[in-house]
Amino acid sequence: ASCSVWLCEAQTEFKRVAEENVTLPCHHRLGLLEQGSLDIEWLLHISETVQKAVITYSGGRVYDDLNEEQKGRVSFTSNFLAGDASLQIISLQSSDAGKYICKVKNAGQYEWARITLKVVEKPSKPKCWLEGEMLEGKELSLQCRSASGTAPISYRWQRISEEDERAELLPPNSRVNISNPGQVLLKNLTQLSSGLYQCVATNEAGQESCVLRVTVQHAQNISMIAGAACGVVLGLSLLLLVVRLTIRRKEKKKYEEEEAPNEIREDAEAPKAHLVKPSSSSSGSRSSRSGSSSTRSTANSASRSQRTLSTEATPHLTPPQYNQRQADRREAEAKKADYSSLGKVGAGMVPAQSRAFQTV
Repeated sequence: ASCSVWLCEAQTEFKRVAEENVTLPCHHRLGLLEQGSLDIEWLLHISETVQKAVITYSGGRVYDDLNEEQKGRVSFTSNFLAGDASLQIISLQSSDAGKYICKVKNAGQYEWARITLKVVEKPSKPKCWLEGEMLEGKELSLQCRSASGTAPISYRWQRISEEDERAELLPPNSRVNISNPGQVLLKNLTQLSSGLYQCVATNEAGQESCVLRVTVQHAQNISMIAGAACGVVLGLSLLLLVVRLTIRRKEKKKYEEEEAPNEIREDAEAPKAHLVKPSSSSSGSRSSRSGSSSTRSTANSASRSQRTLSTEATPHLTPPQYNQRQADRREAEAKKADYSSLGKVGAGMVPAQSRAFQTV
């Protein structure tokens, strides 16, 4: 028995962008030897000692679910029995990169092909932000960074027109950070520095961009805005203070009105007794009236003196019930004093004349 071996080795390199599709070629001439003994195998070498089976054909059946990460994304492109065992990978991922080996065996003969696949990712959409104050005379820093993408990634800042989005040069007062191209410094800001700024992140797979708006404000305008804001805050504070004082004043007034009936007045005067002269004269003669006038004046003087002394001796801080009792007592004393005076001054006065004095 004799065994002949025919080798065909080819090694190429492919570079594709992530999310694209790729076809890795593998052609052989062993399909016509024995149909039942044809074996095809694609392997992925991750390292020198680690490899994974991608897809195989053996015993008349295709096995394309050997690698969990590539399951459903790999297949033979054409009629592999006739001599085209090329491998197709769709929706490329970074994990698909590596060295692929295609092995074909039939009737003791072998053929294989080696292919290096590189998967590059274009930069992710960069994040743009500002650092600093957008005031005249100040310094502003424009920052740009992509979170992912195949290195190296280059960054380029440019100014764009707001009308047609046409790229323009940066202002003369701008400086690019050489050690960090994603940073641009705008020094000594002016009104001419205002506008739209675009950062473009680029690598061999493609590019992405982001846009920032810079609006430089005049320092005086900022002061006026700050002053107006402070004035509004101060005005609101004063308004709240006035409202609070008004409410407290009303509450205090209401409290005083409620407490006033319960207080004892200190300036209340005790009631005074008054002498009332009867409207009709007694049945005595005209001469007895004239004779008793001097007696009444003397009695009145004594009564007033007695009432004055009683009033001065009475304390000012007396409750209403006590004032009434004092008034009744003074009235009785005044009546007694009147009768005593009449007894001393006019001993000869008839009883009818003394009864002319009545008290109320």
